[in-house]
Amino acid sequence: MERLLAAWSLIFVLISVVFGTELTFELPDSEKQCFFEQIEKGVQSTIEFQVITGGQYDVDMELTAPNGQTLYKDVKKQYDSFTWTPDQTGVYKFCFSNEFSTFSHKVVYFDFQVGEEKPLFDQENKQATAMTMMENSAVNIHEDLKSVLDYQTHHKLREAQGRSFAEDLNDRVFYWSLGQSIIILMIGVGQVLILRSFFTDKRGSKP
Repeated sequence: MERLLAAWSLIFVLISVVFGTELTFELPDSEKQCFFEQIEKGVQSTIEFQVITGGQYDVDMELTAPNGQTLYKDVKKQYDSFTWTPDQTGVYKFCFSNEFSTFSHKVVYFDFQVGEEKPLFDQENKQATAMTMMENSAVNIHEDLKSVLDYQTHHKLREAQGRSFAEDLNDRVFYWSLGQSIIILMIGVGQVLILRSFFTDKRGSKP
């Protein structure tokens, strides 16, 4: 019974533990949005971002240290990932800019990870018991679930990007077809009017 309760508690830990920050937000045209994160010195951090929809799927991104130093800066990027180890404690700012676009807003996704994930269990001074084997199995399941979650996230991003592209292409085909239909109709009406003019008697003319 105790082992069963322990197993359920391990599953609860695997489900409830969440690390990092993931966010999807809209970035209007000609605007800039910034986010802030408190990071301790020496804690390795990683930021990954991707433009899901909008325009040419590009955005400007800049990461700034507490002292104002620019750690990362790039323009018109569709996606990228940057890892660094802070040399000072403080609030780090990362900004996404769509100021170069005057009519298309963007939808941007970013994943911000601070520090490394702590081990689920303390393996020091432990003997190879049945419970230790269960803990090892739980750790393996945890790692597999993390991989599944990562694959699902990237698959959803690609799906959203593909759907946006397909809807945009559908709108273009619709308006192009509508324009072609109007042109064909106008040409047909014009031809009918011209042909009628050839066979219409001019009342002002004399025999």
